[in-house]
Amino acid sequence: MPNVGRTADDADPSKAHSVSQSLAGLAAVLVASCSSGFAGVYFEKILKGSKQSLWLRNVQLAFFGIIFGFVGVVTNDLEAIRKNGFFQGYTTVAWIVVILQAFGGLVIATVVKYADNILKGFATSLSLVLSA
Repeated sequence: MPNVGRTADDADPSKAHSVSQSLAGLAAVLVASCSSGFAGVYFEKILKGSKQSLWLRNVQLAFFGIIFGFVGVVTNDLEAIRKNGFFQGYTTVAWIVVILQAFGGLVIATVVKYADNILKGFATSLSLVLSA
């Protein structure tokens, strides 16, 4: 049977591969968006439903972050750290980014504690638009 109604592009296997990659990327973005939303709602529930202060929650989060980060550093970069030190390659710009990220985390936790997760989402979107 002749290929009636088909173009040369339809027979190209790289086009089918491109479509499947696009669908996989779309699925990954949807899963990431949903899990981010669920995480935000859960974070708000934990902050507003507990008796502990916001600062205690931040210390708890930092403690576990340091443990997991230390395990990653030891398994991947132990020799480089022994040779050149932990802060090798840190420039002034890197330190500014670290400080801004830390401050941003505290601001987000405060916004979620005293406002809500939806307001945080709008503020994040607005900050992206204004800074672009």
